[in-house]
Amino acid sequence: MTDDVQGPRILASRATAQRITRRHFLAGSAVAMFSSSVLLAACGSDARPEVTWRAGGTEQAVGPAQYCDNRLQNCSNDEAAQARLAVPAGTPVEISVPGDVSQAPWSVVFAYAGTDGARVDGRSPVFAPNAQDAYTLTLPDPADTLLTAQVQVLGVAPVANPESGELEYPARATWILVAN
Repeated sequence: MTDDVQGPRILASRATAQRITRRHFLAGSAVAMFSSSVLLAACGSDARPEVTWRAGGTEQAVGPAQYCDNRLQNCSNDEAAQARLAVPAGTPVEISVPGDVSQAPWSVVFAYAGTDGARVDGRSPVFAPNAQDAYTLTLPDPADTLLTAQVQVLGVAPVANPESGELEYPARATWILVAN
């Protein structure tokens, strides 16, 4: 029997093995039912979820620049789907995501110009499904200037980059802010 938990597992009895197998089957069934309901909901509507960006008293909602199904197979791109806001140095950006986004793992990827003018890339923590529907992006130094930010809904399990060995998280959908 293969186990998806790291480390060896010693089974005390046949009953224990049956409980583990049943638990994995039930968990797998629940995931399959959830995935099917998400796919059915997506098939019933062409509307794409919008993310709202707020900075300095201005807000803008925008649809996704990229949007794929849960298997990352059927994707659509909209290069014009970008929020554009004035974000003066030291101004935090408030980001609100709808339930369609927060029900999956998501994060914010961003780039800013540091105090020396050099571009710096950053990432928020990855938020667990249904854990939160908003995030405030505050740069490390009040003199830093935001260049761009993206909300990314993470798709399939992370994969190791063959060159660097680092984990990469494929994005299933992205919403973009370009700071003016």
